Amino acid sequence: EMCIETEIDVVINLGYFLEENYDELTEELQEIKESCRNAKLKVILETGALQTPESIQKAAILALYSGADFIKTSTGKGYPGATPEAVYTMCQVLKKYHSITGKRVGIKVAGGIRTAEEAVRYYTIVKEVLGNDWLNKDLFRIGASSLVEDIEHRWENKKSNGIFLTCLLYTSPSPRDY
Repeated sequence: EMCIETEIDVVINLGYFLEENYDELTEELQEIKESCRNAKLKVILETGALQTPESIQKAAILALYSGADFIKTSTGKGYPGATPEAVYTMCQVLKKYHSITGKRVGIKVAGGIRTAEEAVRYYTIVKEVLGNDWLNKDLFRIGASSLVEDIEHRWENKKSNGIFLTCLLYTSPSPRDY
């Protein structure tokens, strides 16, 4: 069957991962990718469940070599969300993967991001590790409904400071080099 969605989110099979059943895990992801040929596959690592940088690194590598177009920190449900450490680890893997394959794969930071300052912290990690080439909507996204509320609240209160303005510029539709 063909998928009609343009993007598919799938959570990595944590059971397989924790049992070190990597063959089944990658096979499952590859099947989803194949059945949704035209859709972007976002693989959610659920970094809060993986906990260690080593596990996050391994899960990211498995997702990349299974055809992920994006790797995403978390669903934001049930487990702790994004952390700077997890995002740094994921960015390191993406950098290495790009140097080996020449392919750029996106990163989506999600789960528990509530303020503009937190968003800028993640933006900075991506910029420092992966560089300006990743600073566009095709390769870097932040998923945060709470963040939108924070920005709207600040906008209403006219408390615009440097960080807030940076955030607004960054979230504008046209990717620019800052």
